[in-house]
Amino acid sequence: MTIRISVINPNTTSSMTALIEGEARRVAGPGTVVTGRTPAMGPASIESHYDEALAVPGLLEVIREDAEADAFVLACFGDPGLDAAREVASRPVIGIAEAAMKTASLLGRSFSVVTTLSRTVGRAWDLARVYGLERQCAGVHACDIPVLELEEDRDRTYGVILAFAKTAMAQDGSDAIVLGCAGMAGLPELLTAELGVPVVDGVAAATVMAEGLVRQGLRPSTHGELAPPPPKAYTGLLAGFGRR
Repeated sequence: MTIRISVINPNTTSSMTALIEGEARRVAGPGTVVTGRTPAMGPASIESHYDEALAVPGLLEVIREDAEADAFVLACFGDPGLDAAREVASRPVIGIAEAAMKTASLLGRSFSVVTTLSRTVGRAWDLARVYGLERQCAGVHACDIPVLELEEDRDRTYGVILAFAKTAMAQDGSDAIVLGCAGMAGLPELLTAELGVPVVDGVAAATVMAEGLVRQGLRPSTHGELAPPPPKAYTGLLAGFGRR
């Protein structure tokens, strides 16, 4: 059985897409084809509500144009546009924040999130509440490394994230660590060995979840709220997004 998973990096930085694609391929099973996708439009990185909002048209365009994928992974920890993506995809769409938090909740009584900028902490807490995991989320800690700087010096990035993860465990008493950015992909194995607790990367978690849903023959519900959007015209820059 061949499974095709499109891993969408909602920002437009192709080097980050390559990093994300590599991690997804590492965990994918035999017969699974992983393709990293970079939108043609959107922000270079996603670090604000403004960035998230303007990333959504580009990632939706990728989904609309990809008829071959059996499932999609949205590789940004804010899970931007996840509900809209599920409305239009008709195939499983997994956000990495939801996948990471739900995976971590299976590995201990509590988890802590180590994310990028302080301004994104509130968004992480919002998602924990939306996903019903506020009780399991013991804390959210920002290491204040901008998203695009995560790639520049991986040794420094690893050292900073390791230090914040140790602080999170000490302060929160958590049993697992969730990495709060797709740009942290590739670090969990080293961190797990150093910390002695499970460290969950959302890209890996979402890829395996998406693959599992496809293997089970499961597709999203099209009932009620997640039914396809009603047909209507769009104008201006969004004219191409109209539905008939």
